[in-house]
Parts: sequence; C-alpha cells; structure tokens
Amino acid sequence: MLKGLAGLGDMAGMMKKAQEMQGKMAEMQEEMHNIMVIGESGAGLVKATCTAKGELKSLDIDPSIFNGDDKEVVEDLILAAIKDAQGKASERAAEEMGKLTEGMGLPAGMKLPF
Repeated sequence: MLKGLAGLGDMAGMMKKAQEMQGKMAEMQEEMHNIMVIGESGAGLVKATCTAKGELKSLDIDPSIFNGDDKEVVEDLILAAIKDAQGKASERAAEEMGKLTEGMGLPAGMKLPF
C-alpha cells in the first residue's frame, strides 16, 4: 500500500529542481540586461551597442561618413550595424542559456522560453 507513495519523494525533488531552475532563469534574464555586444558595419564606421536582450543602447557613427549625398548609404550602414548587434545579442543569449541548461543537467540545445 505504501509503495505508491514512494514516487512522492521523487516528485518533491523534481519540484525543488524546477524552482531552482526558475530562480536561475530569473537571474539570467537580469544578467542579459547587463551583457553588452557591439555590432559593426562599414568596416567599423558605424557601431551599435545592444544588451544581450537586443535592446539598443548606443550608436557610434564616424564623422567621416557625413556627406549630404550619402544619406542612403549612412542609413544602410546604421541599419546593418543594428542588425549585426541584435544578431550577436541573440547568439550571446543562446550561449548563456546553454550554460544554464548544461549546469542543470538538461540536454544540450534544449530551448527554453526567454
């Protein structure tokens, strides 16, 4: 009769691990706001800095590219730098999440909500 209750200990352990994981994911979410990545375009003429969450924080434009005739080129360089930074942010976030799941014994490449 008590054999059926043996699984409750395992369930309690699983619940504890789930709570630990939830706490670690919350910490990771907070850390993503502090990790910065830099995207570039035009051989570094335009640089965009984003958090690992993809939030644009700053834009650095070399003054040598300001010429009235090159407005479209400058706009393209800005967009390219932002996209590069956001791509790097996404990669970094996945890398950090991989470290978390690996440390918790979860399968490599397991996708968790971010």
